[in-house]
Amino acid sequence: MRIDELTLSRAAEEIKSGESSPVELTQFFLQRITNLNPTINAFITITDEQALKDAKEAEGLLKQGEYLGPLHGIPIALKDLYETAGVRTTGGSKIQANHVPTADAFVVRRLRERGAVIVGKTNLHEWAVGVTNINPHYGTTRNPWNQDRVRRLLWLRECVSGRLAPTRVGQLESPRPRAASSA
Repeated sequence: MRIDELTLSRAAEEIKSGESSPVELTQFFLQRITNLNPTINAFITITDEQALKDAKEAEGLLKQGEYLGPLHGIPIALKDLYETAGVRTTGGSKIQANHVPTADAFVVRRLRERGAVIVGKTNLHEWAVGVTNINPHYGTTRNPWNQDRVRRLLWLRECVSGRLAPTRVGQLESPRPRAASSA
């Protein structure tokens, strides 16, 4: 099975068994982000250096026989609303363009404790107040399968469907998900 076709549960199984490595997965998804982000504008911040460092640490723990659970070594994209220590967190707003928190939000701390590898912070409607992903400060996120379309649902589903990360944190749904795309 190709890396970009792995489900979250299959990726976790492969990491636990040693069939795949956290470094291999992280490098693969960081390369996809690098290749596709200029076109679809999915990420506001990419944490490539820290992600690779965290993936190597996760791999080292596995070699020592320490497995932290099904998120161990899994690359994860966070919506740019979550305070992430040492990583710019904008909330999609120009007001916080240079905001770098000193502490993690609860959910980020829990993800890190379980060995998740954060690959970056995803674009969003400013302050996540809205059902489009048209952001006047960081640009519009495009549908990875048809760049002429803009999603009416907030973008994180595209992160997974565009195979930029095997999972994501921060999905917000429109009250009418059947009206998901517009030209």
